[in-house]
Amino acid sequence: MYRSGRNLLLGCLLLTFPLLTQAGGNSLLIPATGRCTLNTVPEQLQQALASCQQAANGGDAEAQYELGDFFYTGERAPRDFQAALHWFEKASLQGHANAQLRLGTMFFRGEGVKANNVQAYIVLKMAAVNGAEDAMDSADLVAEQMNKDELDIATKVLGQIFRNYLIELQTAGNTPFSPLP
Repeated sequence: MYRSGRNLLLGCLLLTFPLLTQAGGNSLLIPATGRCTLNTVPEQLQQALASCQQAANGGDAEAQYELGDFFYTGERAPRDFQAALHWFEKASLQGHANAQLRLGTMFFRGEGVKANNVQAYIVLKMAAVNGAEDAMDSADLVAEQMNKDELDIATKVLGQIFRNYLIELQTAGNTPFSPLP
């Protein structure tokens, strides 16, 4: 059964291959590689950085995240936690889940900022709500390091954030369970 299922899948892929090649610029069929091409050859890195910073300064959350990641990892340039923190914060404020995950981790580890478990927990929970896969597990690890008072503070802040969100939805004419515009 396993072999026949694999053969069926391979046959379907072979049948759809001509359709995929004709799709051209259909972004639904072609995986996104990100906004910034920061994995370019060294000679083009400065141009790519300038272009990415322009998009990030224009409010592009994905470009902000990619710049944060560029400075955080330090693979193509010296590691710069302050620059990474700056860009992750900007993307995080726009609800970018992976930026929130990385930012929460930085608060937990004290990378570029003083370690703060309450902030880490709050940001990681927001990342989880926004769809970052590992954020809930990371928040649980942070919670294990928190005392009861810290956990109470973080829970109250998260509750206030959620209440504000519900009020915002209601004033926009939506109910919490209606589809967003």
